[in-house]
Amino acid sequence: MSALADRDPSYVAAVLPLLRLAMRGYFRSEVRDMERVPEGGALMVGNHSGGFLAMDVPIIAVAFAETFGPDRPLYCLAHDMLFTGVAGPFMRKFGFVSADRESAHEVLSSGAVTIVFPGGDYDAYRPTLTANKIDFDGRTGYVRTALRAGVPIVPVVSIGGQEAQFHLTRGRWIGRHSPLKKLMRSDLFPLTFGFPFGLTPAGLNVPLPTKIVTQVLDAVDPAEVASDLGTDAEPEVVAAVDALVRARMQEALDELARQRKLPVLG
Repeated sequence: MSALADRDPSYVAAVLPLLRLAMRGYFRSEVRDMERVPEGGALMVGNHSGGFLAMDVPIIAVAFAETFGPDRPLYCLAHDMLFTGVAGPFMRKFGFVSADRESAHEVLSSGAVTIVFPGGDYDAYRPTLTANKIDFDGRTGYVRTALRAGVPIVPVVSIGGQEAQFHLTRGRWIGRHSPLKKLMRSDLFPLTFGFPFGLTPAGLNVPLPTKIVTQVLDAVDPAEVASDLGTDAEPEVVAAVDALVRARMQEALDELARQRKLPVLG
């Protein structure tokens, strides 16, 4: 049976009020222009913020359900560790699926929406001093996924999440030699400073109640980019689409940064 069948709209509707209370009550979340997500299959692509406790997915999920209703499915590509133990059924009911290209293709081909964060943990643990920089670490697989499924890419940017703790370093120099490297599927060993434990690995502190603002941008159609280029050669199209998506995201993030008056307070 398809993993997509595990998502339960009634379960999403039941959990939604609690998620809304947490996201808007604690993080004062604000999502702008969710209606820009087109009908049918679409690949939402965002920057990832907040380290171990990144709030991008629940914030976007609340806004998506409020805009389109819980019956319109939104799936999130997630690390396999989220499906272990008692958390597995909960995650699947809410629309989490394994983060691989086949799962993404299945979601998009079904006419549903999924969200992916190409930068992954590399992005989520970026140092606070470079918090307002779009950096996917050269990963462009999301473009190939959209091209294969024939769906548009909807860029999404957020600001504020990286202020929940002070992120010092990604710690690649430690992570490459860590015995946990294979288990965590990461070569990072991030170090952060926060409340109440001070300096910790992986950001194991309570996140500050930072205001998080999310902006949904106009969709990018990879087929249109290919047409403008006058070529169907995948490497050229992928590079052009990736550059366009990141440029639009950086422009939007720069604007959000100009609008932000104070760290944490917003």
